[in-house]
Amino acid sequence: MKCILFCENFYAFGILSPLRDELEKNNFDYLWYISPKLQKEFPFKNEKYTSKIKDLEQFTSDFILVPGNEVPHFLRGLKVQLFHGLAGEKKGHFKIRHYFDLYLTPGPYFTSRFQKLSNTYKDFKVVETGWSKFDIKPIKIREFNIEKSVILTKYRAKKIIIYAPTFSPRLCSAKALNSEIEILALNSENFIFVKFHDLMDKKIVSEYEKISTRHNNIVIINDRNITKYLYLSDLMITDTSSVIYEFLLLNKPVITFKTKQPNKSWENIIHTRDLSDKVVRNFNYDFFRKERVEIINEYHPYKDCKSSERMIQAIKHHIEEYGIPEKRNLSIFRKFIMNKKYK
Repeated sequence: MKCILFCENFYAFGILSPLRDELEKNNFDYLWYISPKLQKEFPFKNEKYTSKIKDLEQFTSDFILVPGNEVPHFLRGLKVQLFHGLAGEKKGHFKIRHYFDLYLTPGPYFTSRFQKLSNTYKDFKVVETGWSKFDIKPIKIREFNIEKSVILTKYRAKKIIIYAPTFSPRLCSAKALNSEIEILALNSENFIFVKFHDLMDKKIVSEYEKISTRHNNIVIINDRNITKYLYLSDLMITDTSSVIYEFLLLNKPVITFKTKQPNKSWENIIHTRDLSDKVVRNFNYDFFRKERVEIINEYHPYKDCKSSERMIQAIKHHIEEYGIPEKRNLSIFRKFIMNKKYK
């Protein structure tokens, strides 16, 4: 069978690379589609890839894996929605755009809602598989644990904190919390990673760079892939970011500042002065452990790192039962959008 790995944003690489490994296990032929803006950062240049839609048409795929909201309707193959995040309360997460034949969901919370929508629209199927991004190989986790021990020893710290604010000026906490992050660094038991979004205001980044020059236990991460740092860290500080759920699903505490997301599974503060005390409080006593377990069970209960395997099996079974669709029935408006964007 032939597959297209459809990448329009950098985050797609972390979601699709575990699936690529599964495709190779099954001896499937695959082709990466890389949006032109990503060509310099594509990490698998020794593999087959293209930025030309014509190449995808000639490839005549059997299925297309998409961790995004759109895919060209005119390409051949089963169009599979994988999702690029787990923030189910975000506007548009459950919006049906009619580009996809199959939705592979990470957990019961998402499955039940998409199944209701499937029953209504009757033009796509839903299968719960787990999310491929969490298929971290055990050897990688061991490497992360070793790296964490090295950091704690080197800096004589006891805990690692990651601060990962969103970039949206309306929601971003970075300007409000810069003094509080520096106060946290005054405690030598804390080692702090700061991970900014690519679109973060450069003036704000510069302010934190100045702080990091004053404190060697603050390190600004330039790596665009945050996954390793989530595993290394013991607690996350953020605001209104979908990365909250990726961290919660590792069963670790989160503190947010004036979050707009429903606050049921973590500590939220509205006064900057409360941050240091709340960090100590969450390290000393994990008040939200029960709520986190509930989120894990609903959002992503799979701990076996085999979601990619389940995804490929679900696709194979779907094609065996329903065949490979040659086209999607879309409105003229949706076709116009896709033709304008990709042709």
